[in-house]
Amino acid sequence: MLQGKKILIGVSGSIAAYKIPILVRLLVKEGAEVKVILTPSAKNFVSPLTLSTLSKNPVLSDLELNDSWANHVMLGRWADVFLIAPLSCNTLAKMATGICDNLLTAVYLSATCPVVVAPAMDEDMWHHASTQSNISRIRSFNNQVIPVEHGELASGLSGDGRMAEPETILQWVKDFFFDKEQLKRRKILITAGPTYEAIDPVRFIGNHSSGKMGVAIASAFVKRGAMVTMVLGPSHIPIPQGVNVVRVRSADEMYQVCDQLFENIDIAVMNAAVADYTPIIVSTEKIKKQADSFSIELKKTKDILKHLGEVKKGGQFLVGFALETTDEKEYALKKLRDKNADMIVLNSLRDDGAGFGHDTNKITIFDKQGKEYLFDKKSKQEVANDIVNTIVELYV
Repeated sequence: MLQGKKILIGVSGSIAAYKIPILVRLLVKEGAEVKVILTPSAKNFVSPLTLSTLSKNPVLSDLELNDSWANHVMLGRWADVFLIAPLSCNTLAKMATGICDNLLTAVYLSATCPVVVAPAMDEDMWHHASTQSNISRIRSFNNQVIPVEHGELASGLSGDGRMAEPETILQWVKDFFFDKEQLKRRKILITAGPTYEAIDPVRFIGNHSSGKMGVAIASAFVKRGAMVTMVLGPSHIPIPQGVNVVRVRSADEMYQVCDQLFENIDIAVMNAAVADYTPIIVSTEKIKKQADSFSIELKKTKDILKHLGEVKKGGQFLVGFALETTDEKEYALKKLRDKNADMIVLNSLRDDGAGFGHDTNKITIFDKQGKEYLFDKKSKQEVANDIVNTIVELYV
């Protein structure tokens, strides 16, 4: 199943490194070409000779050796996926902060391929706030994390922090390459972030949307092999590799871009928090503070989701979002019908950890046939995977 796939494994200093020879053997048996990088401390836990014998490739550890240079740039371009396992607490902190003091971190910072990590550490270290913050940070860099397992630890205790077993990691790799084929050559349009409606040259009407959810969805689509264009309102969130971004500011700009692109799109996901109203008159000069009260007359913005629902052709799949505070299900289903969408994703601001600005979200999905899909609160990247999985189930 992995015939011809190129897998680079980075091993950091952890007792869990004893499992890596088993993983290498399993990957090679599946037909993968495997290369291994060790951090200096990892050599205390696993033999380079063992890994080179099993991988049938030299094991690399140093940036230079005998006047020759280990080309870390080309290693990150050679691989189809860079798997860092085990990921120690120390290497995690380096990845989160951009420290580059060994070959593994140099390859990580220059890698153009997807990166996935399998952490391994004692339970107290795993649950420490700094570790969890670092995990969230590397996830925001578009890295994937294979969950730790609960079990016996090197300290003799039992708890969370045990590295996933080689068979679990192998299955993740298989799923990764299978996912890459699911939406291959499908064209995806995603809107994300807020819109800013100008009042004058320095003031605007806006909202608290960060764009995190839309960017996470874009990332999930790219991992399935899709060609993704994201129309992004004002946001400073990092953009995943492989996503084509069109930056806009106002609701009208977002409407114009979506209208232009939609004809050639297979799946459109309207995630942006588009302003419902915009000022009728925009002052060309900064408005001075003079009167005790000040009124702005507003007009409705163009409804992007409704317009795309009206011009949608057979074979196109349209997804809308509903952010509600009361009668959530009723309003979501009404929006699904009125906008001629194929699927609606409901967020409730009454749910803890959901909505604007959070790193987590909690959603309910409704499809055109009236089926309801309930999900627990998760990280936005996990929520994005749930959304894309549901789209694949309904569309592909």
